[in-house]
Amino acid sequence: QVQLVESGGGLVQAGGFLRLSCAASGSICSINAMGWYRQAPGKQRDLVATITSRGFTNYADSVKGRFTISRDNAKNTVYLQMNSLKPEDTAVYYCNANIQSRIMTIPLGYWGQGTQVTVSS
Repeated sequence: QVQLVESGGGLVQAGGFLRLSCAASGSICSINAMGWYRQAPGKQRDLVATITSRGFTNYADSVKGRFTISRDNAKNTVYLQMNSLKPEDTAVYYCNANIQSRIMTIPLGYWGQGTQVTVSS
């Protein structure tokens, strides 16, 4: 079994910052790309940022220059530093990882349970 557990969400005023963490655990051989997605009420789940196992990053245009994704491969953890937060960043943030587990023959995508981020104006 593989699990992704997120932490770090909360309520913050506009202009503030938060740092999200997502730790993968379980029967893991290797982790490929990891990323963050978000879903606002009544909207689809959208990509926020991704990072490959070698550290190459990709960001949604709406967060470029404000958010930074990083990972600690030794800890199987991905982070999302969110600065200059805006009310439109309010959403449930989900962690995603492409993981080769010890019991599956191919890597699979896994999701965390989500963490709420609320930015007040």
